[in-house]
Amino acid sequence: MGAGMARRLLDNGFPVTVWNRNPARSAALGDAGARVATDPADAVNGADVVIAMLSDDDASRAVWLGQASLGQASLGQASLGQGSLGQGGALAAMRAGAVGIECSTLTRDWTVALAGEAQARGVGFLDAPVTGSRIQAAGGALRFLVGGDAATLDRARPVLDVLGSESFLLGPSGSGATLKLINNFLCGVQVASLAEAMGAIERSGLDVKTAVGLLTSGAPGSPIVGAVSGRMVDRAYDPHFLVPLMAKDLAYAAQALEAFGITSDLAVAARARFDAAAGQGFADHDIAAVVEPLRKVE
Repeated sequence: MGAGMARRLLDNGFPVTVWNRNPARSAALGDAGARVATDPADAVNGADVVIAMLSDDDASRAVWLGQASLGQASLGQASLGQGSLGQGGALAAMRAGAVGIECSTLTRDWTVALAGEAQARGVGFLDAPVTGSRIQAAGGALRFLVGGDAATLDRARPVLDVLGSESFLLGPSGSGATLKLINNFLCGVQVASLAEAMGAIERSGLDVKTAVGLLTSGAPGSPIVGAVSGRMVDRAYDPHFLVPLMAKDLAYAAQALEAFGITSDLAVAARARFDAAAGQGFADHDIAAVVEPLRKVE
């Protein structure tokens, strides 16, 4: 997702500096004209706008605050401290008056804490997770769910308007993160339900394409059901959205709902489906692969 956003900015004439925890992933962007930085602090040097697209809270904390375990930060594998600005972190190297935009799907608590760190340093901050896929990122058709203040959003609009079709200011810091988790909760539950339905269709002996076509064109149909069902039928698992990232988002969503006094059995059950798929060899596959453990045994 981040690579597509960077390419979009390059194609529209913006000077872009990139950094990735995996240097190989930055190489193609360097070939396309981006400057490849050595670390997050180098990446933000002199920048007016800084955008992060990362996997989880731990990775975000490492990149913005420069934690010692930066190289280890990945989904569910790092335990990183909070609230201290370390060497090599982006935030400590940003100039006052610059704008940081966190586009990752993160918890509300961490997003609000990060906004506080930024504001204490005179750096504007928006949590602006996106809806859309890599296709929308490449075409500048993302939608930004924004938490923060209107003045900071106005300063960021020249960049966001190139990357997306719409930016919605939802409220103070953490508001964008909250709605994104609710969004992905609804998506994850639908895809997990679809996987169970697909398993039942296959095991019952029904014609799969006919049955799926009738379901997706009827009341159960939705944009995500329509898109993912086709990938399930075709076993087309090139990643649009990775299985373990959906599991992580459902875990974060369950925490968010719990904070609002709602115990979400649905989020927990859906997460278990994605965890099962990841555990059976589909961690590098699209979320459509959640159906694989449920398929009829040939």
